[in-house]
Order: sequence, then C-alpha cells, then structure tokens
Amino acid sequence: MKRFWDTAAVRPDGDAWQVLLDGRPVRLPGGPPLLLPTSALAEAVAAEWQAAGGAKGGEMSYADVPLTRLAGTAQERIAPDPGTVALELARYAETDLLCYRAELPPTLAARQAESWQPWLDWAAQRHGARLRVTSGVMHIAQDPAALAALAGAVATHTPHALAALGVAVPALGSLVLGLALAEGELDAAAAHSLAHLDEIVQAQLWGHDEEAASRLAQVAEDIAVAARLLALARPRPG
Repeated sequence: MKRFWDTAAVRPDGDAWQVLLDGRPVRLPGGPPLLLPTSALAEAVAAEWQAAGGAKGGEMSYADVPLTRLAGTAQERIAPDPGTVALELARYAETDLLCYRAELPPTLAARQAESWQPWLDWAAQRHGARLRVTSGVMHIAQDPAALAALAGAVATHTPHALAALGVAVPALGSLVLGLALAEGELDAAAAHSLAHLDEIVQAQLWGHDEEAASRLAQVAEDIAVAARLLALARPRPG
C-alpha cells in the first residue's frame, strides 16, 4: 500500500499508548485503535511506521511493521481469551525439542547433552518441571505434574507476551527455550542457536547449504522480532 502519512508519533491513552499517523491513530482490522502497554513498545511501533515506505507516497507492506502485527494479534485475537492460547502453547512441552536427543553422530549427541541439559535443569529449578529425556524420535510421555507446572508458567504471561511466544515457541520447537526467552534468561540469537543445533553441527561436519542457511536466517529473524516484543512490552521496574 502507499504511505499516506508524514509523521508517526505516540500519545498516552489512559494506562496504554497509541501510535498516531499525522494525528490519526493506527487502527486494528476490526476498527478499534491499536493500544500498546508500554511507552517503549509504542515508540518502537511508531518507528516502524516512520520508516515504512521511506516517505509519503512510497510503497510499504505489513512486512515492514512486524511489531505492529504482533501487537495487533495480542490485542485483537489473544486478549479476549488468553487462556486458550496459553493452553495451546503449553502443549509444546509434551514434545519439547530439548527432550529428544540424537544418537549419531557422536559430535551432535555430545553437543546436545552439553547445551540442552542446563535448560531442562533450569525449567526444573525455576518452574518445578522436570522433563524426561530420550534418544531418537519415539515419543516419551512426560510427567503430568511437570506439564501442569509449565502450563501454569505460560498462563502468567500477558497477551503481548503470549503473542510473542506464539511465534517463538513453534520456531524453536521448545516451550522451555521460549519461556527462558520470555523471562530474559536467553537472548534471541542464543535461543536460535540452541534450537537449531542439529543444522549448525551438520553444516560444520558436511559444509554450508545455501537453502538451509536462508531458512535458518528467516527463523532467526522471526525469533528476534518475538524477543524484541517481549522486551519492549515488559513493564519497567518502579
């Protein structure tokens, strides 16, 4: 679409913030204005719109405003019923990537044990959820108490955090890594490297694959946007 505004700015709206395009609020597809929970997120969303299309009359797409799209999802689709989304995300713990270890090659098996186990230990200590580990791809049933503990952890998050986790958790294949990202224990690059350890080790062993590298770069970008929303939507202390 063509850019129809010169300036993007922010203004408070009660406990929330709006983004204005030449004084008019950015609106959701359903009609109401987009409301952001923190000034930091509002400023970042405004910066997306200020850059989109370059200047008035330029071409822009909604790919240029990823934070806006995630924030809109949080407000319009998740906030009316966050419990449903939290339950859907919690189900990823039943098949969490970190619980399924390779047997071969030995280099990958060793790297997985070294890199992944500390995060399962973190989940056990932080959330009281000790997940079981297996070799291969055959399903392993998890302790219902551990699954319930992780479901409870997911349910504590705001709609904006759930929107970010809705991108990050599928991209990572791991609820544990998603929760660590949401709680500021992992950054986006580290989470991506952990989740795609298999591809990274394979590339080191057998060489670079352009198509695989392109796919990993897109996943990394998605995780980075989710992590940015998590950080910007997090209330500041005091």
